Amino acid sequence: MSRIIAGAAGGQPLKSVPGDATRPTTDRVKEALFSRLESWDILSGARVLDLFAGSGSLGVETASRGARQVILVEKAPKAVAVCQQNAALVNKVLKTNTVVVKRGSVDSVLESFYNSQTGVPSKTFDVVLLDPPYPLTDEELAVTLEKISMVLAEDATVIVERSARSPEPTWPESLVKFADRKYGETHLWFAEPV
Repeated sequence: MSRIIAGAAGGQPLKSVPGDATRPTTDRVKEALFSRLESWDILSGARVLDLFAGSGSLGVETASRGARQVILVEKAPKAVAVCQQNAALVNKVLKTNTVVVKRGSVDSVLESFYNSQTGVPSKTFDVVLLDPPYPLTDEELAVTLEKISMVLAEDATVIVERSARSPEPTWPESLVKFADRKYGETHLWFAEPV
């Protein structure tokens, strides 16, 4: 059973998405990731976007650790329902509506952050977590990363979780990789705006 590791909602059990359509981040990877993010002191007060959220466990963990706004983006109906349950749990503990769920494709939700009058994206998010499904091609991931780069605040951090067998993502010119780590079958890539 997955749980929130630390923060205001630490120890709270999380719902999991039934079946094998999603690939939950292991506790080992989650602990290593959040240890690193905490050491960089980027979660407190952050605006967070959790893309391909699955159960939303990464996003709700950021809320527990002090993020001020968290948006979980998922399109699979079963996963959306689990995200909503986990968001409600954390919001109840925090006594706020910090975590919200947006149902839809990642690309359409990213495009929704563009100003409808000018077509200019708002530079909103401080942390973006994405754990795309393995079938997502490198080309599709590159398009998504380009869209992500347009909604990032100045000192933002983007974290991409992929299979250790996957190649390094193709970064748009507006993002630069500054770190990466392998944990067994999982590879984490860290990037920031140029």
